[in-house]
Amino acid sequence: MPPQTKRQVESARDRLLKAAAVLFYNDGIAATGIDAITARAGVAKQSLYNNFASKSDLVAAYIDQRHDEWLGLYAAREATVHLPKDKILAVFDAYDDHATFAYERGFRGCGLLNAAAELDADDPGRKAVRRHKEQVEAILQRQLTLLLPNRTDRVETLAAHLAFLLEGAMTRAGLEGDASRLRSARDMAQDMLVHL
Repeated sequence: MPPQTKRQVESARDRLLKAAAVLFYNDGIAATGIDAITARAGVAKQSLYNNFASKSDLVAAYIDQRHDEWLGLYAAREATVHLPKDKILAVFDAYDDHATFAYERGFRGCGLLNAAAELDADDPGRKAVRRHKEQVEAILQRQLTLLLPNRTDRVETLAAHLAFLLEGAMTRAGLEGDASRLRSARDMAQDMLVHL
């Protein structure tokens, strides 16, 4: 029996998620139809509905997957450092890694924010994106707490400043199509941390 190819080993669900991730990022959620996703995944249309209750369910899975991808990038960066200041900078490095990924049509900014911009205000996907951004800020806050014990007020404010710096840099990086703004933001964050 011939060995199975990677495509044969991958589940239909995984292929659908990969296809949706590329197409949602490239073209947007609204502009991406089910037919395009199933064609790219190389599966029958019914396979999508066997794995996802609806396109909304697929979008939710995509958002979760993007979040998990970023957490993986951060975990890899965090594992190489030990000091709280370096773990804060690792957040910026993980965003840089996200921006320098080999996207088919180039970097267009944060895939989560791009998705949220297309969803209704009360859509569960927007809430999931918000939870991701809050988790990133919580990572910053946790490390700042180690640097500034007993300074809760200062920690919350500084974590918010770093999160705003990060998100602003990510937005500009998406508009400009490269990671240079993220690297500048990292340098600014490093300067802020020197004085702690």
